[in-house]
Amino acid sequence: MTVKVFFSSVSGSVEMKKNQERIFSILTSKKIPFEAVDISQNSDDKDLMRKRAGNPTALPPQICNGDVYCGDFAAFENAIEMEQLEAFLKV
Repeated sequence: MTVKVFFSSVSGSVEMKKNQERIFSILTSKKIPFEAVDISQNSDDKDLMRKRAGNPTALPPQICNGDVYCGDFAAFENAIEMEQLEAFLKV
C-alpha cells in the first residue's frame, strides 16, 4: 500500500501550507514513499479524503495508507514526538 497525503495547493492559510510542507519534508527525509493528492484539482479527491477521515468537513493535510485512514497533521506530529511514525503510517 502507498502512503497518500491529501493536500491543497490553493490555500489562504499559511499554517496549512507549513503543515503540508512539514509532512512532505519528514516523509522525504525518512525515505518513506508517498503520493501527494491535491484536492484543489479534483473535487472527487476532496470527497474521498473526507470519506476516509470520517469527517464531512475535514481539511488537508490528511494522511492515509491505501484505503486506511492514518490521521491528520496533529496525529502525525504526535506520532513523531512519540517515535511511532512507522506505526502511525502503517508501514
